[in-house]
Amino acid sequence: MIKKIILFILCLLPWFLNNIIPLNYNYYDKIIKPFFAPPKIFYPIAWTITYILIAMTTYTIFQSQKQKDIPNSYKITLFINYLFNQSYTILFFGLKNNFLGFVSCLGTLLSALFLYEESSLLNNKISKLFIPYILLSIFATILSFSIYILNL
Repeated sequence: MIKKIILFILCLLPWFLNNIIPLNYNYYDKIIKPFFAPPKIFYPIAWTITYILIAMTTYTIFQSQKQKDIPNSYKITLFINYLFNQSYTILFFGLKNNFLGFVSCLGTLLSALFLYEESSLLNNKISKLFIPYILLSIFATILSFSIYILNL
């Protein structure tokens, strides 16, 4: 049981690594936002739930398959998605670059779609947990693009 909990935590923790980077998150308050921009409290709640769902999916796939049976395409897609997802905080808040933030959101969305497809080939039932991630990524991409346009 302890081993399973540790493995789940190992699947979950990396998604929160960008939160340890000391950045000025007040940048979001200073930019022009579209009318549909949610309050700041939305983000930690939505992304925490999303990261838990991603970790549940990853954990289940790694538990239900032998390591050698998990295709490299799944592992590479997961890694690419992770890089795009984590890069947003650095690009948007660290560099204060709205365009690169948008590119990161778009990359996250596209790689999340591929990740959903790769996951569904391994475990169709558990891959459904990626749907909220895809929906949140669609919203984030639209919001990020709107922020980019409004702040040109």
